Amino acid sequence: MAQVVDVGIGGKRRWLILALGLAAQTASCSFLYGLPFLVPSMQRAEGLTLAEAGTVVAAPSLGLLFTLILWGAAADRYGERLVMAIGLGVSGLLLVYAAVGDHSLGILFGVFLLAGASTASVNAASGRAVLGWFGPAERGFAMGIRQMAQPLGVGVAAFGLPPLADRWGFQVSLLLPALTAIGVALLVAWLLIDPPRPESGTTGEKPPSPYRRPALWRVHGASALLVVPQFTVSAFTPVYLVTMHGWTAASAGWFVGAVQILGALGRLVSGYWSDRVGSRLRPMRQLAIASGAVMLLVALGDATWPWLVLLALVLAAVITVSDNGLGFTASAEMAGLAWAGRAMGTQNTGQNIAAALTPPMLGLVIGDSRYALAFCVAAIFPALAVALVPVKHEVTMPPRPARPIK
Repeated sequence: MAQVVDVGIGGKRRWLILALGLAAQTASCSFLYGLPFLVPSMQRAEGLTLAEAGTVVAAPSLGLLFTLILWGAAADRYGERLVMAIGLGVSGLLLVYAAVGDHSLGILFGVFLLAGASTASVNAASGRAVLGWFGPAERGFAMGIRQMAQPLGVGVAAFGLPPLADRWGFQVSLLLPALTAIGVALLVAWLLIDPPRPESGTTGEKPPSPYRRPALWRVHGASALLVVPQFTVSAFTPVYLVTMHGWTAASAGWFVGAVQILGALGRLVSGYWSDRVGSRLRPMRQLAIASGAVMLLVALGDATWPWLVLLALVLAAVITVSDNGLGFTASAEMAGLAWAGRAMGTQNTGQNIAAALTPPMLGLVIGDSRYALAFCVAAIFPALAVALVPVKHEVTMPPRPARPIK
């Protein structure tokens, strides 16, 4: 017997479910992207070199890479609420352990590795919940809201962790992401409702793998390529402004924080845009073109006028992140609900690998001062993504109608 969707629950509570997914992803990101803010305190307390501290703060991202696809498969099979609550709750408990008592560097690395592996559960499961409870006509906008979690998580960490670390030490400051994760995990377990599970068909067979066709692989590949200009901007803008334009580190940090807010709004706009035109991949390809163009504009600004490079960096910070939710949503829609968790896990894995490789790769290109050359190199990757985006193979859907003017 087919499962009946309760329209009342979907209508009244889908925004609450979206808010829970956003909160869970924000809690996860406050830990994953918040540890770098603790590097100075960690170095003072433990006498670590920058390389040693960097190794410790890289542990969560390493754990994340190993488990994204596994957690996605678990969400496909067991549901979003269970996966999100367990993964986020375990991550929070591990951080509580790291926050109390004396631990060696090796123990901290292991705890952070396991916490990163646990919190990876949120990535695919929260996206899968949005996919299940929001129809195609509003899914892009809803996924854009969810994708705001990264800048929100960075903001929570930036404003909360350094003051706590200065007063109580870096270990005690870990209680902020720890208690946030535990609290959100409890809310997820209490309030989140899994969307209806897909039917397997009358024969009881599982839906065939969407990876038998190249289209989904092409979406993953294009999304990974588009991460390169995004992380070029986020990783090198602070040091570029300090070393090449004489800004203070604080001023450069405030500049990056402000443009991150604009980038979050860009994700919302691109999601709404995709709903209006009934396509994820056409806007994604157009943003890839814009991403390559704006990176060339940054390079031109570096070689000419300071005002132009600042304007170009603001535009780049918005444009290069705006496609993120589109590729994520397209992957889930092309895979179908039965495979959505695994598809989103694979999508995130490719993006995280590209993000990890971008700073060292372009750091070699930059050397002492070859920033314009590095920006030009970064423009190559979205140009390749333009050709890779499989627009002709996209799942078709009706565009969202415009509301009549009253």
